[in-house]
Amino acid sequence: MVSIANQTVLITGASSGIGAACAQVFAAAGARLILTARRMDRLETLAADLKTRYDSQTYLLNFDVSNRSAIEPALQSLPASWQTIDVLINNAGLSRGLSKLHEGEIDDWEEMIDTNVKGLLYITRAVLPGMVERGKGHVVNIGSIAGHYTYPNGNVYCASKAAVRALTEGLKMDLLGTPIRVSSVDPGLVETEFSQVRFHGDVDRAATVYAGLTPLTGEDVAEVVLFCVTRPAHVNVGDVILWPTDQAGPTLVNRRPTT
Repeated sequence: MVSIANQTVLITGASSGIGAACAQVFAAAGARLILTARRMDRLETLAADLKTRYDSQTYLLNFDVSNRSAIEPALQSLPASWQTIDVLINNAGLSRGLSKLHEGEIDDWEEMIDTNVKGLLYITRAVLPGMVERGKGHVVNIGSIAGHYTYPNGNVYCASKAAVRALTEGLKMDLLGTPIRVSSVDPGLVETEFSQVRFHGDVDRAATVYAGLTPLTGEDVAEVVLFCVTRPAHVNVGDVILWPTDQAGPTLVNRRPTT
């Protein structure tokens, strides 16, 4: 295991879920963290917790990854000591709605594509040239089993995650001959705010997604991300599909009776 201590790690969508879990796991490993999200209040709470628990160094950036014009100024505002980004974790992403394509909400489609695909592209385009110039770096994209297996009514979300998978593969090809590594960590059911966001805040409906089974946690995913990043320099973990034991396919799950 290669130490990540004192390396600078940029995590998008760090205010909750897998992003916040990555912040916790990487802070515990001694990394310096650049945390980005739309919800600055949550970032500030997280940073305070990381300082208390791990004496972690953090720098907070408040922007939406889908806002192209906000990204470059935000990254340029980083102090000189934070400019060298060793690891980029493209975590920001979401799902909106669960309906047949001909009944779908176009605004939901726009938000998914803007965040999951274009946001990932914008951030990577801004950060990657520095990695190539320095000859050092690792890009980790948080994908989904939805990028491997399309499921009913998941049409546009699945398409956006299939795009992440293709971009990850293409990026590795583009970087062949450089020391830059590229990984994709693609989880199945993870209990975060994901389903609440998908169902536009319907907490009861979101809860049914995880009822009667044991889903992954954000920490489960974060630990796999840390594993990818801490392999020796000659090892690139390209693609990890991560399932809960209670899941064997996008819609094939083992549910136990609930009381």
